[in-house]
Amino acid sequence: MDFVNIPLFAASALVFLSVISGLFSTRVGFSFLLVFLLAGALAGEDGPGGLHFDDFRLSFWVGNIALAVILLDGGLRTAYSTFRTGLKPSLLLATVGVAISAALTGAAATLLLDVEWRHGLLLGAIVGSTDAAAVFALLKKSGVTLNERVAATLEIESGMNDPMAVYLTLAFIAVIVGTEAGAAASGSGLHTIVATFVLQFGIGGALGVAAGLGLSALLNRLPEASDSGGGITALLLVSAGLGVFGLTGWIGGSGFLAVYLAGMIAGNRATARVRVSLSAMDGYAWLSQAGMFLLLGLLVTPSEMLSTAGPALGVAAVLMLVARPIAVWLCLAPFRFRANEVWFISWVGLRGAVPIVLAVFPLMAGVPNSMLLFNVAFVVVLVSLLLQGTTIGYAGKRLGVALPEYSDEQRTRAVFGDFVLDGRAPVGPVCEFYGLPAPDNPQAALADWMSRALGRPAVVGDRLPLGSATLAVRSMDGARIAEVGLKLEESAPGDA
Repeated sequence: MDFVNIPLFAASALVFLSVISGLFSTRVGFSFLLVFLLAGALAGEDGPGGLHFDDFRLSFWVGNIALAVILLDGGLRTAYSTFRTGLKPSLLLATVGVAISAALTGAAATLLLDVEWRHGLLLGAIVGSTDAAAVFALLKKSGVTLNERVAATLEIESGMNDPMAVYLTLAFIAVIVGTEAGAAASGSGLHTIVATFVLQFGIGGALGVAAGLGLSALLNRLPEASDSGGGITALLLVSAGLGVFGLTGWIGGSGFLAVYLAGMIAGNRATARVRVSLSAMDGYAWLSQAGMFLLLGLLVTPSEMLSTAGPALGVAAVLMLVARPIAVWLCLAPFRFRANEVWFISWVGLRGAVPIVLAVFPLMAGVPNSMLLFNVAFVVVLVSLLLQGTTIGYAGKRLGVALPEYSDEQRTRAVFGDFVLDGRAPVGPVCEFYGLPAPDNPQAALADWMSRALGRPAVVGDRLPLGSATLAVRSMDGARIAEVGLKLEESAPGDA
């Protein structure tokens, strides 16, 4: 039985030690995900563990299953109410944003790695999307309370941009393999790529919606006392999600999109039944993340990465400091985000397991230079988790997007002001009382005037200048502003 016992002991010890290390590492800001990834690398052939592991097929299989579970869990936790502020910008970031980021990063990779442009763009596609596992986990652990617009945009984007990255990766692999075979990309090749895009998103979206509706109907019909702890419901959700993922991919659709949509619809249409299972689902998601990151870490041979460390760090820098910010600024320009919000969303472009899993695709397809692409993708993920992942809390506070806790009276007054006004109060009398310039239509409710002046769905923390004062949204009642904070500027000495 040693062929069972020894691997089982080694795997369980590795996970156990990684979890212990992760619990202590969070005190200094390191993420669990980074610890698992490094633990896998240390257990590999270049580390103290000395384990030789190069089964890319197994890693690809495990990675896809883990991503399906993580996206399902993220979908179950995405409330429809977040769509009020986050859906439109998220959809643009998840499609156009990924394409822009991939193109700019690919151009830099072509120059820095001295590879053919198709391989550069393939690398850009591999690292082009943010990672749902990293974003969901690190936003929770950052200790920062974000306003609804920023939080919803980041979470929905990370859950929905994987299909675009997968599509772009497969498209460039097809272009490279076709060119190598002598079938130069032509009009027919472009037609095939466009048709594949439509099929991937069309089939994935349709099956995801259908599965979500069917699963929610089933959950609502289950006996209420059949699963008080939520464990059986969580098992039902995971098995259904994996089934949707596999079936969608089998018939040519995007399984990533389908499983996220199915989870989101089920979570919103069968809220009571799903809510009791979220604790168990959290366990499944963490197990998936741990197994996936450990396995992907085992694949890496650090000694092989040293020769390309410089160019790889250059690719990571271009992605984080140039490509991602440009993509975010262009995509969010129509939605009137504040500059500090755009910079924060740009910085939280976390890369995690998805780029490493996608980097396995070229290896399995026999693409030239595929091991180089895999090593560079791994470096990009390490840098992203190390720099971006550990500074989310600091960046949120430094850029002023973190909302104060209401128990912190000093910071609450600094953000929202010293006076609390009812959103239903007429704006004219309020301005007259505080000596502020009266806006047009002074009989309008303060909440309605602020909503029109903002020009976008209001969220807690939104601010507007009005004469010598600043008005801030202090609380919301659904989609309507309930309370407004007012902060008067201090007069300079000698002012009248």
